Amino acid sequence: MAPPRRYLAALLALLCACTTTAPLASVAAANVPITTCRSFCGNITVDYPFALHPGCGHAGLRDLLFCINGALMLHLPSGSYRVLDVDYAYRGLTLHDPAMSDCRALDLTPAGRANGFVLEPWRESYLSPDPDNVFLLLSCRATSPLFQGFPDRHLPCRNVSGMGCGDYLGCAAWDDYYAGGGRRPSGDAAYGTGTAAGQPPECCAVPWAAIRAVNVSRLECEGYSSAYSLAPVRAEGGAAGWAYGIRVSWTLPESNRGFCGACRATGGACGHDMESHADLCLCGDWNSTSNCDSSADAARSDAADTPRAVAALRWAILASGLTSLWYYASRSNL
Repeated sequence: MAPPRRYLAALLALLCACTTTAPLASVAAANVPITTCRSFCGNITVDYPFALHPGCGHAGLRDLLFCINGALMLHLPSGSYRVLDVDYAYRGLTLHDPAMSDCRALDLTPAGRANGFVLEPWRESYLSPDPDNVFLLLSCRATSPLFQGFPDRHLPCRNVSGMGCGDYLGCAAWDDYYAGGGRRPSGDAAYGTGTAAGQPPECCAVPWAAIRAVNVSRLECEGYSSAYSLAPVRAEGGAAGWAYGIRVSWTLPESNRGFCGACRATGGACGHDMESHADLCLCGDWNSTSNCDSSADAARSDAADTPRAVAALRWAILASGLTSLWYYASRSNL
């Protein structure tokens, strides 16, 4: 028996309502805001080439910075360092290692509590300490790799940008160290000349380029210090006036500058593919390998085709429904 006509009319009204409202919901869901990947940690801005979110920033500096309880931290195989400053104009990071010695206090242990500064091999082309950053390796053993091949003057030890062990050994922290029973060397404690036979220098100053990895335990040292110079003028007050910390510079491929500039100029954010690590321009709900204008053209084309397809489907459903209703209505009149 065919359904009464009042049911057929209600079914027709419901069919029209569903085919009219369904496309509106799909259009609204496609509206995704564009993200910039720019963020903050405490009072420090985190922007390209760095990032705190996966896929943002340059791939060579990925998985590097983390915001922990409002403190920006840099993680490397050698340990975690507090980021004190990010200088985007001069491409420099200033880091602090809590286990590092300075002019006020020495942190020396037989096993070397501080790890120093070690980079992953694949990251070395993007990140490295400044040429004007000096690493002062303290209380190293005579068997240290630092001194192998240089039995007389220990040639790796030298001043860096006017900073060296000669001044550093004049810090008040050494007086406290010697007063507490620390070994007081004879002769030139900075470079090893005139010391007792087989006795290494108390301090060895080296630039990053000389050793490429400051691994305190592997170098058989008891600790280290690090200082940097941002000006060619010698600091007043000797080592007490130095800026202590690790100054690190970053470098990106020249081709990346043009890519990122074009991406930002079209409203995108510079990022990378998390699998291939290739450059990507993040444009909100789509990504581009060039800029957001090229992707937007394709997106607008797809967006223009979508309403037509939805409208065709809606009318097909409506036509099918009307045909069925006409069929039942005609049968009810028989």
